[in-house]
Amino acid sequence: MRRIGWIAALLVLVAIPAACAVLVGSASVIDGDTLEIHGRRVRLLGVDAPESSQTCDDRGKPWRCGQQAALALDAKIAQRPVSCSEHGSDRYGRTLAVCSAGGEDLGAWLVAEGWALAYRRYGDTYVSQENLAKTAHKGIWRGTFTAPWDYRASQRAAGSASHAQAPAGPCRIKGNVGANGERIYHLPGSASYAETRINPSKGERYFCTESEAKAAGWRPPR
Repeated sequence: MRRIGWIAALLVLVAIPAACAVLVGSASVIDGDTLEIHGRRVRLLGVDAPESSQTCDDRGKPWRCGQQAALALDAKIAQRPVSCSEHGSDRYGRTLAVCSAGGEDLGAWLVAEGWALAYRRYGDTYVSQENLAKTAHKGIWRGTFTAPWDYRASQRAAGSASHAQAPAGPCRIKGNVGANGERIYHLPGSASYAETRINPSKGERYFCTESEAKAAGWRPPR
């Protein structure tokens, strides 16, 4: 009987799923659905916001919806600590996570305010928030837009200059500018280097040395 009881207890422990890892800290907003915490890129799970370079249309007038989505997220976080429950990683090595600030799900807030779409590729968690935002004409729903996944596909097909590869030679340190204007440089081989793209129109650039990057006002990832 004692052995049977021990086996039953073991089976109960095996049946309990392992808790998700939690990442907590100060967050820098990279774009409307991506954060950087302790030097790690975190992609908000289940949402897809317009890309930083993307524009939307409001009654014939283009506006930078990607930039505005990122600024809205930055204002929502308001320098508060962000807590992220990790759910694996994507093909770019970014951590997929459900993140909150002040106890509020940031993904749910983004979609409900019209700054992101429910990313059905990862489930239908935020579809109800998307329907509400669409009905209320919030955020990007106030006009017309290209879904972020279609926009990225078109950019890849066109070989967008903003997605240029690192140049040959010694000057390969990437100087990235976040949505909040924060300047962060990434060294070749670092965790965020491969997915960081340089867009000169935003003031982003390459550096030859860390000293050069620091002197120009860029800092390393936290």
